[in-house]
Amino acid sequence: AVKARRLGLGFWLPMGWILLIVGVALLAPVLPLKDPTDHFIRPGERPPYPPSADHWFGTDQDARDMFSRIISGARVSLAVGFMSVAMSFIVGGSLGMVAGLVRGWFDRLASFLFLVLFSFPGLVLVILIIALIDRSVLTISVTLAIAGIAPVGRLARAATLAFAEREFVIAARTLGARNSRILFRELLPNVIIPMGALVLLGVAAAIVAEGGLAFLGLSLEKGTTWGKLIRNGAGIRVLSDSPWVAFGPITVMFLTLASLNYIGDYLRDFFNVRETG
Repeated sequence: AVKARRLGLGFWLPMGWILLIVGVALLAPVLPLKDPTDHFIRPGERPPYPPSADHWFGTDQDARDMFSRIISGARVSLAVGFMSVAMSFIVGGSLGMVAGLVRGWFDRLASFLFLVLFSFPGLVLVILIIALIDRSVLTISVTLAIAGIAPVGRLARAATLAFAEREFVIAARTLGARNSRILFRELLPNVIIPMGALVLLGVAAAIVAEGGLAFLGLSLEKGTTWGKLIRNGAGIRVLSDSPWVAFGPITVMFLTLASLNYIGDYLRDFFNVRETG
């Protein structure tokens, strides 16, 4: 008998970290955390202050609590990651699936669009859009989503082509089913598995991209993100005298990205998903 495949401890440990960081970020307004904008000045001492029982991750150069700022940054960084991936999967996935199903002129048009987006330097596109509009969470998310449409669309098209000639799709066509019914009832439940297994990898890539924008000074104009926190502590003098300012958010970001990538890879192998895109 064939043994059923199970998600082991190696999966649930990173999943536990993701659930913890997402839960804390969502519940931050009601948790007993310090205000991330307050300045905890100690008379006679010059900030930043090292980690202590009062400030678990220390403070930054303005005596602001790093732990509460990391949690505040998690809200924005995770929001940007999930929003951008959701938008790119909705737009790119829809275009790719329709192109793979109907073929013809729509397939050629969608493939040309994907080729143009692939050919245009993604970083230049992101910088151009953000510089022309603003640096809000929505703008950054939409910009990163545009950069992700092409790879998602290519993957959705390839997965759709692989299933479009299967017996159940041919049977549905023979019975007179419309393309819309075939798309939503026959193809989507099958295509969504390889697509969904790569969602977490896309979230990790979007968080990294936001961190890169922060180092270019193009991240969120108001508010805190992990990228901005790391940039704030990346000065040579701060790194040598107060490494906790940078290494606090670096550690949390690293654990989050490593967990997202590991879970995504694990699910991709678990469902036997090929990166056909």
